Amino acid sequence: MTNQHIALITGANKGVGYATARELARTGHVVLLGARNHERGTEAAASLSGEGLDVRFVPLDVTDLATIEAAAAYIDAEFGRLDILVNNAAITHDRPHKPSELPVAALRKVYETNVLGVVAVTNAMLPLLRRSQAGRIANVSSGLGTFAFLTDADSPFREYGQLLGYNSSKAALNAITLIYAAELADTRISVNAVSPGFCATDLNGHRGVLSAAEGGANIARQLTEPVTGAFLSETGGTVPW
Repeated sequence: MTNQHIALITGANKGVGYATARELARTGHVVLLGARNHERGTEAAASLSGEGLDVRFVPLDVTDLATIEAAAAYIDAEFGRLDILVNNAAITHDRPHKPSELPVAALRKVYETNVLGVVAVTNAMLPLLRRSQAGRIANVSSGLGTFAFLTDADSPFREYGQLLGYNSSKAALNAITLIYAAELADTRISVNAVSPGFCATDLNGHRGVLSAAEGGANIARQLTEPVTGAFLSETGGTVPW
């Protein structure tokens, strides 16, 4: 057992997940870097370890229950608890398709990762989070999945309004956040959606206005907010659902 906080981040071998891993490790957390690709995950963890940070690669594919269960068993055996879960792994297969032309198979793949993967990982890690003095679940979401955005015809980001798979999966993730927050309201576990901001990553073809490092710093800061059942904004306060 260790007095350091133990944090697991999914999809953390690059982008915002990697940046979040660095930020949390810099503040003294033991960070478990979850990634489905063994080589990339190992390299990412080794890179951060080379900075003197306590970052360890954990094989984890959020669409593969066997790897999820193995990760939970490893955390249980090594640490006996989990303090922070950042559900970061996400994909998109929308472009270049119009919503009416997006293959259902592509939509299903998005939901397997962005929605069902979050549920599977959360459920597997909950017994470990319950052992924490102050467990935190952060679901990395997007304002593109809010009804406030989807119904705003004048939004400056309107060009992204027809991403059927990504936007609807984040809307589902927002609902999942609220549902888990309600179930866990009487526990020491907080559940929030968090926004890293519009970051330039592989996911959006590097069109974002913030760096992945800025997004990681935003998430790390939001993890300290003493609230539950909220969608936390990268600029402070909350995002309208």
